[in-house]
Amino acid sequence: MTTDIYRDLQERLDKYSVGFPATESGIEIKILKTMFNEKDAAMFLNLSPMLELPESVAERINKPIEDTAAHLEDMAKRGLLFRLKKGESIKYGAIPFVHGLFEFQVKRLDKDFAKLVEQYFDSDFYHTMAQNAGGFLRTIPIQQSIEVTQNIAAYDDAVQILKKQKTIVVTDCICRKLRATVETGCGKPMEACFMFGSMAQYYLDHDMGRQVDLDEATRILNEAQESGLVTQPATAQNPGGMCNCCGDCCGVLKSLNEYPKPAELVFSNYFAAVDEEACVGCEACLDRCQMNALSMNEEAHAKVNRNRCIGCGLCVTTCPSDAIALVLKPEETLKTPPSTSLEQMMNMAIKRGIQF
Repeated sequence: MTTDIYRDLQERLDKYSVGFPATESGIEIKILKTMFNEKDAAMFLNLSPMLELPESVAERINKPIEDTAAHLEDMAKRGLLFRLKKGESIKYGAIPFVHGLFEFQVKRLDKDFAKLVEQYFDSDFYHTMAQNAGGFLRTIPIQQSIEVTQNIAAYDDAVQILKKQKTIVVTDCICRKLRATVETGCGKPMEACFMFGSMAQYYLDHDMGRQVDLDEATRILNEAQESGLVTQPATAQNPGGMCNCCGDCCGVLKSLNEYPKPAELVFSNYFAAVDEEACVGCEACLDRCQMNALSMNEEAHAKVNRNRCIGCGLCVTTCPSDAIALVLKPEETLKTPPSTSLEQMMNMAIKRGIQF
């Protein structure tokens, strides 16, 4: 019974977002047993990502409304479900492992759990993350790395994304917090991930972040980029969140770094190009690049490996001689993000061959 219900839970989670694949070691089951008791697992399996009132859930599982509502609320408080409250109405729904169960442990992360997740991430899960990276997060350029003559789309402009939000919540990066907990962190800024809309409200309701205004959000964004973090909102034109990631800790970037051609796996409309005549060979750009896309040629000039460049612009903003620029990809290869988060999730499911 115990093994079966946790395997059922793993298989259900594997259908959501980037997935939650099984491993030969069974580490994924250990993670689930740490988070869910059997009653929690059974409740999760009776839900879907479509939000529902407790009354609807209680009727389906043939349990008292009061008991069902209390259990749903308790699971939401422990980061095992998503909860949306509007006025007197409270609805609940199942969530993926990423973004969801894992990130919702940001205030409860301890060393034992962090070690389990790190072991899982460093095995099968990184392959899953890399293969689905372009559907999950997209890389957008640092605003200062784009020439003023270029007409950047609003959905590729981090500040414009912030300006559109009614509620902005900033929270700790769960990936860097995980690595710091097991003492393998990079030391880059921790409080650097943004949540918007209903997701922002969930973070506020459960004391997982703090609300900031546009000015403070912009300051945090600028500091993150100055520290060498790659700005990555969710792959939707109006994203539910926006991360600032490093190649050492971030689940997506760290997994992409294991591949010879990460540029083929990301959602990005730019690449970096070097003017060799202007390059002074200072090598400042090498340390800035989170994807190891830059090296020095025989003439001691920087060169870009287009197979690895994801178009973040970090190298552009640190070049003292303005020898590097971001270039818009050819028109026929440009990508337009899905309009909504629902469309994003559906696209990911289709790509993974998931049928519901």
